[in-house]
Amino acid sequence: MKIIEHFVEGKKYSGNSKRTSLIYNPATGESTAKVKLGSTEDLNKVVEAAQKAFLDWSNTPPLQRARVLFRFKELIEKNEDELVKIIVSEHGKVYEDARGSLTRGLEVVEYACGIPQMLKGEFTENVGKNVDSWSLRQPLGVCAGITPFNFPAMVPMWMFPMAIACGNTFILKPSEKDPSCSLRLAELFTDAGLPNGVFNVVNGDKEVVDAIISNKNISAVSFVGSTPVAKYIYENCAKNEKRVQALGGAKNHCVVMPDCDLDQAVNGLMGAAYGSAGERCMAQSVAVAVGNIGDQLVKNLKTKVENLKVGPGMDKNSEMGPLVTKEHLEKVKSYVDIGVQEGAELVVDGRELELQGYEKGYYMGGCLFDRVKKNMKIYKEEIFGPVLSVIRAKNYDEALSLVNDHEFGNGVSIFTRDGDVGRSFSSKAKIGMVGINIPIPVPMAFHSFGGWKRSLFGDQHMHGPEGVRFYTKLKTITSRWPDGLKSDPEFVMPTMK
Repeated sequence: MKIIEHFVEGKKYSGNSKRTSLIYNPATGESTAKVKLGSTEDLNKVVEAAQKAFLDWSNTPPLQRARVLFRFKELIEKNEDELVKIIVSEHGKVYEDARGSLTRGLEVVEYACGIPQMLKGEFTENVGKNVDSWSLRQPLGVCAGITPFNFPAMVPMWMFPMAIACGNTFILKPSEKDPSCSLRLAELFTDAGLPNGVFNVVNGDKEVVDAIISNKNISAVSFVGSTPVAKYIYENCAKNEKRVQALGGAKNHCVVMPDCDLDQAVNGLMGAAYGSAGERCMAQSVAVAVGNIGDQLVKNLKTKVENLKVGPGMDKNSEMGPLVTKEHLEKVKSYVDIGVQEGAELVVDGRELELQGYEKGYYMGGCLFDRVKKNMKIYKEEIFGPVLSVIRAKNYDEALSLVNDHEFGNGVSIFTRDGDVGRSFSSKAKIGMVGINIPIPVPMAFHSFGGWKRSLFGDQHMHGPEGVRFYTKLKTITSRWPDGLKSDPEFVMPTMK
């Protein structure tokens, strides 16, 4: 069986740990490889290598760093099909969805290519007589990223291109469920001319995560995953005096107003709820039907969900692929069971779906609930699967309250033709990312990604201008050159005269 190793200092690295974890093809349920799980000792050795590499890389002019990123971008484009197939084989999402996720990651690389402009500081001449002041941004040192299974290319690429462009070195701990894409990206980055030790990949589980948190020579940690783990990483990184951005869970609402283009709303919900089998932090898992539109909304959704084409990711006819693991499949099904027990109306039940020839694959059909209440577990918790809940609201104000009262604040959207409603919603929704007639409001790479409330722990969002600020520290210099005249000591707070 294939053994997947770490990638350290420009080459494969076995590490000292003997622990491994199986990798599965979700479409078939077959184990395809074993991934080596790193130890605390392995992680600490990689940090030493990254520290050594930082000395030269941080002093490399930003323009030269950008040229390496340009070559990396070209290699990603050249090897697109290979990378997409790796994603499909380990995560299960359909080919075009996987390609789209790779493209969104590539856009961050493209943005990072402009790092010389983004690192320019500010200068003020004569803040006082013959005194100048200027500011600049400098890299932090060794940074680390801990990423989830649902986007094995895109989410890591939200992190490491920005960190490396800013002059840091980086250690990535991808999900042990689908690590191969991250490792291939590391190889391509090395082929692009990135010096050894600047970008490293260490596979592992909680032991490596805790080693990242405790290692005093790691300056900053980026994380995407569930809220309990995000909170754990945030609290413990803070205790160890690290800079941290920890993106957690979500329960994204889609408010459907009575005046909306219903076909547009239904089609948007279908893609947002069932795309990638609902395994997205930006999945729309709650539809808020406002006023009298609920019955027609559910009727139209029912027809679409019943006809959802579920199949292996490499099948061009598939609209939704399998879930990532057997364990996760059973977890999602258990949430559907709970929803039925709680009294929600299960309009479409996809739990018993089986595909001929793929009986061992981790498939289920789309599930649709109606008459969901705000006290139900299926409404309060993130399911992370192909389950859409419809909750009814009497009016716009009630719908807005549902959105704002929920503990998560990642993304939200509204479908309406009313400009006043759209403007009010964009202002009053206590959510980090808002879409108006846009089902999945993921910002482009030159803006920044992140939620509010318990969807984000930390002060700064990912990529875009916020990414530059996160991976650098600000320095301000004030200078005066002596004119040969001696002055007496001053014992009061200096002021500019």
